[in-house]
Amino acid sequence: MEQRYGCNLLNTAKNACWPSDYHAGYHVHIIVRRGVMTFSDGKSTFASQKDDLVIWQMSNTIQNVAYSDDFEADFLVASPAFLSQFNPEMVWASKGFIFIRLNPSFHLDAESLRLMDADLALFRSRLDGEDNAFKIEVLGRVMQIFLYDLWTVYQHGLAQMDTSEGRQGENTSRVFLRFLALAQQHARREREVGFYADKLCITPKYLSQISRSVTGLPASQWIQFYAVFELVSLLNDTTKTLTEVADLMGFEAPSHFTRYTKKALGKSPSEYRKQ
Repeated sequence: MEQRYGCNLLNTAKNACWPSDYHAGYHVHIIVRRGVMTFSDGKSTFASQKDDLVIWQMSNTIQNVAYSDDFEADFLVASPAFLSQFNPEMVWASKGFIFIRLNPSFHLDAESLRLMDADLALFRSRLDGEDNAFKIEVLGRVMQIFLYDLWTVYQHGLAQMDTSEGRQGENTSRVFLRFLALAQQHARREREVGFYADKLCITPKYLSQISRSVTGLPASQWIQFYAVFELVSLLNDTTKTLTEVADLMGFEAPSHFTRYTKKALGKSPSEYRKQ
């Protein structure tokens, strides 16, 4: 089924499809209604049952998926481009990425299930409504509500991860979260791994090892995520000239700014603004 808006809400029984049909091209958010679904992330095997929330990020290795005969679930699929366009907050999104990577399946208590069900009902209402000039934007705002509620659901787990300590005072997850906080603060102008490694008093190689062990992605990729988030925010602020944007991003030469923007967004700064 074509996902016309970059997202869709499906049900295994009503739509005769499975969450695993979509993982290759979408992030998949699953609420199990009945039955059992088993899967592996390459490290652990999970068995998800009624009222469990399962999230498959595209960067996760999802394999050996199996469904019981009575399995039924609602699942929300969202393209990477759709999530990138409507991501409302970078720090919580990054923390959520880490938490979900470590906990792709977890049980929802009554209040958390109520929140998720209310958001899915809103998605269904907006998806089934008539097309209009702002439908994608409205669905994007619904996605933002869903993300805020999702972060609320697992904020307790995030808090434990944020304050947990290892044998030497800070485990790799905590070091990585400190790195993310620094990236949020400095990524506009500082885009080299060495800058952040110096701030953390570790080597660039070790910082990249920590990043890969926690998320599967190098530290440079996370710096790029934050830098592009800042770039897009500045370009969308049309009260700032392109020269001002380049200066805020730390580019002294306009040609360097244009080259960076083309590589990051596939368009020059002026082309991006025209679009």
